[in-house]
Amino acid sequence: MRILTLKKIILSSLLLTALMPKTWAQEQNTTVNQDPKFEQLLNEKRKINTSLTVNDSYKIQIFTGSSENAKKTLNDFRLEFKNIDATIVFNTPNYKVWAGSFKTRIEAERNLAIIKDRYKNVLLIKPNK
Repeated sequence: MRILTLKKIILSSLLLTALMPKTWAQEQNTTVNQDPKFEQLLNEKRKINTSLTVNDSYKIQIFTGSSENAKKTLNDFRLEFKNIDATIVFNTPNYKVWAGSFKTRIEAERNLAIIKDRYKNVLLIKPNK
């Protein structure tokens, strides 16, 4: 029985010794070469993100649904209301069309009354952070 246990110990030691170099193979250094334009683009994106004030203003949601219908609604809205900016926002699983960027609720409600004549399911929203 001692011989069997001794053989198991020797076999286990040989097996572990054979597998050790495989564990050291993960210690390789990686070098990433990056295009300098990427860093420039990233800096521009950071500037734009800080200038956006989506959360400080009221919006009017004129549509929620599929992507194709949202694009159609956005195009129709832009043709009819040229002085109000609108955009598509994706919130899983729906696409939403938001119009305007109003500082006060009174201004938003004034525009809501005008838009409500054309689009029936409109909502006044103030996006959260």
